[in-house]
Amino acid sequence: MKILVISNYRPYHTARPEAEIFIGLAKLGLEIDIMTYGDAAYFEKFKVAGINVIDFHPEKKMDKGEIAFIRNHLLQGKHDVIKLYNNPAAVNGIQASKGLPVKVVLYRGYAGNIHWYDPTAYTKFLHRRVDKILCNSQGVADVINNQPFVDKSKTKVVNKGHSLEWYKDIVPLDVKKEFNLPDDAFVVINVANNRRMKGIPYLMKAMNMLPPGLPIHLLLIGGNMDTKANLSLIESGEYKNNVHFVGFRDDVLNIVAASDVFASASIKGESITKSIIEAMSLEVAPIITDIPGNVELCDHEDSGLVVKMKNPKELSNAILRLYNDRDLCKKLATNAKARIGSFLNTERSIKEMKEFYDELMAK
Repeated sequence: MKILVISNYRPYHTARPEAEIFIGLAKLGLEIDIMTYGDAAYFEKFKVAGINVIDFHPEKKMDKGEIAFIRNHLLQGKHDVIKLYNNPAAVNGIQASKGLPVKVVLYRGYAGNIHWYDPTAYTKFLHRRVDKILCNSQGVADVINNQPFVDKSKTKVVNKGHSLEWYKDIVPLDVKKEFNLPDDAFVVINVANNRRMKGIPYLMKAMNMLPPGLPIHLLLIGGNMDTKANLSLIESGEYKNNVHFVGFRDDVLNIVAASDVFASASIKGESITKSIIEAMSLEVAPIITDIPGNVELCDHEDSGLVVKMKNPKELSNAILRLYNDRDLCKKLATNAKARIGSFLNTERSIKEMKEFYDELMAK
């Protein structure tokens, strides 16, 4: 079986769950060509694994030159499958495959923004040339399958798993010293680039709803967290001095590892959020909202707490509950790590991906 993959493997940590799947498939004997940027973090690692790496990644949709480049490789390489991971790759890859005996597989890791009435959807996920859509969660598959006129047999769910080995050398940072927190601080963390879908205002409101005077501190790591709206929300409450806008950090995982709780307030769109998986892998108790995709990450009351989206009171109560019940917090943290090890692990992803390709080629 020969597969052509087109994806962006530039950022190492972001690309790792996906990249390691193909390294695992190569070890199982699949012949894999990968088109990606020449400066990608995984470029050399792919080559060491015996994967043929091509210094190319499409930049524009419906670009004749890029379509011709991809088609030329399909013709020369006689690939069985072309796997397309982002919009430029999907649009150009579909066009390049026309009339060729190659299976076209698209990836979707976002639960939203696919609508049957959107003409651009028919250049990608709703294009009739697409054989399969590989989804990172059942929530993503449901969004696609709920569109009218969609062939539901086209969707397949394979999670991007993580390996606990990736996190074994992460040393917790002394966050109390780093951020001048009291010795009895109970540290809640959120890591994200602040977009509407992340629901950060609900996290601000949740902090305001806590009983006054508790040593609960919230660390917000990522871009654009300290917006006027967010600052205004927290300034109006009792916890304005307990919310810390950290910004970008190179030692994010070290900070997460030192935290008591990872609290997500996301309201839509996500599949299975990588930052939550990282926190769970680092044995940090997760509080998540019940949005499609993310709700699959943990079992409520066993490996995390699940609250209703857009409900700051439930979110506040969950934080307060774990602050008051440290045994429960520890139990959720321990079970969260175990869940990644058993349910969302790389080995399972590689196995399921191999089965997916075998089934695809058997048809």
